[in-house]
Amino acid sequence: MEYKVDVNYREWLKDVKARVRSTQLRASLAVNTDMLQFYWGLGADIIEKQKAAAWGDGFLMQLSKDLIAEFPEIKGFSLRNIKYIRQWYSFYSSNVSIGQQAVAQLVRVPWGHHLIVISQCKSHGEAFYYLNNTITHGWSRSVLTHQIESRLWQREGKAITNFTQVLPAPQSDLAIQSLKDPYILNFMGIGKEHSERELEQALVRHIKNFLLELGAGFAYMGKQVPLQVGEREFFLDLLFYHTRLHCYVVVELKTVEFEPEHAGKLNFYIKAVDEQFCRESDQPTIGLLLCKNKDKLVAEYALSDIRKPIGIAEYQLTHTLPHDLQKNLPTIEELTVELGFVRD
Repeated sequence: MEYKVDVNYREWLKDVKARVRSTQLRASLAVNTDMLQFYWGLGADIIEKQKAAAWGDGFLMQLSKDLIAEFPEIKGFSLRNIKYIRQWYSFYSSNVSIGQQAVAQLVRVPWGHHLIVISQCKSHGEAFYYLNNTITHGWSRSVLTHQIESRLWQREGKAITNFTQVLPAPQSDLAIQSLKDPYILNFMGIGKEHSERELEQALVRHIKNFLLELGAGFAYMGKQVPLQVGEREFFLDLLFYHTRLHCYVVVELKTVEFEPEHAGKLNFYIKAVDEQFCRESDQPTIGLLLCKNKDKLVAEYALSDIRKPIGIAEYQLTHTLPHDLQKNLPTIEELTVELGFVRD
């Protein structure tokens, strides 16, 4: 649809051009703050003009042509991107409670990440969850896409635990948010029928992918870690240290439906780790039992009288991670350095 330029449009265009110059969008910015603040204002103007002046979508094409002609060296004035700017502003401004603090949070995230979020998230709560995690953990676009597609927002903090009964409030709240349910193991390359040892070996082979799924703070310590209790030797499937919770995390794998005796055995392992591995500065060890499936009520009953902190969650095997995500994932050494995990 062709737009007929009028006086009001010409006056507004002058103002937009002046703002482009004042924000120095020509510069190669290390952070997109100035650009996104400009986009936010432009999006607000577009919405307001289309309502008050009854300008249709045709003027967006005219605006794109005018800005590209005036600033040919600046990327971001294509018709498609201008429509994205309008969609971005409209998505967040529909929340009447959004304020300057929220806008300040928005402009800290790269524009490419925003396009992923507004195309896949259904609510402001979900969108800000992924934006905040992008800021905190420095997620690339491929990692962000993977986390949204794996429904991390819906899974985080959903494991069945007894943390509120056995851990102090600050520690229990953080511990609950550190676990999820289910765990999506979409990088394994193993068949539907597999043993616990095959599952464990696959997790270790793909440990950097497993660390991504576990979440920030987990540092890998080893597999089949020996424990000597009395005259007998036991072996932990997987052992991690959580750098934010400051505690060991024992992960036990079960390729069958959860049974109450699984919790009892994990409770025993946690007790042994507390006694043999923990130092004075360490918080109580946490157990995570990953099983093929579980009855929620059976799991809750099983944990009700256990005094060691345990979480129970299911795991799901799906497809292989995309190649571009695999090559962008950090190594175990890089993760360990990034998370600040240094132990004697």
